[in-house]
Amino acid sequence: MSDDEPAREPIVEDARIDALEARLNAAQSREEQRNRPKITGADANYRSGNRVLADLLGGILGGSVIGWAIGWFTETNPWGLLVGLFLGIVVAFRNIIRAANQRPDA
Repeated sequence: MSDDEPAREPIVEDARIDALEARLNAAQSREEQRNRPKITGADANYRSGNRVLADLLGGILGGSVIGWAIGWFTETNPWGLLVGLFLGIVVAFRNIIRAANQRPDA
């Protein structure tokens, strides 16, 4: 009985499993590279601060100019300016809140 060969042959490495492991490792490395934060530290904070400032100034100035122009064409200038200024402030704060709730991905 000991001279007989075993009923099962030992398991050999399959080329398909090796190819699958290689593809899996490549996909994991690409995923890690993609999920790595691109901008960190002071540069990211500086950029987000500049964005908030630009949104605030752009909303206020843009709303004021558009409100003044509408008030000038309709001859209701102080009210057109005030409504445009108010809408500009609302839009500016909406953009700032939207930027604050966004994930810092670059």
